[in-house]
Amino acid sequence: MPPEEDARAILRLALRHEQSLAASLDPGFAQENWGFLAQQCVENLLKGLIVLADQQPPLSHDLARLQLLAGARLPEELLELQEFAVKARYSPEETPLPASREQLLALIGQLRSALEARLAVLG
Repeated sequence: MPPEEDARAILRLALRHEQSLAASLDPGFAQENWGFLAQQCVENLLKGLIVLADQQPPLSHDLARLQLLAGARLPEELLELQEFAVKARYSPEETPLPASREQLLALIGQLRSALEARLAVLG
């Protein structure tokens, strides 16, 4: 399968997460669950960029590592979602989000747009 087809499939997964995030802006939705979805969305978008670079994305949740492989530069707020990959999911303690849900969703939208722009160039 060509890299752009793989990247489009990964983008569809990321869009599913992004739509869930937009539907759960209500503060009653646990921030740990919201943060996990946000982290997964960012991870998938980065893996889509890695695939477009004709590389195999690693089986890793490490956003810092993935951004390097993707040739991207994430805002600090998105990098701080790393804590939600594992720790916040299993800890009974409250884990605050690194920014407001709306701000994080906007930053995720920018990252998605970057992936979509690269895909658009490939046709």
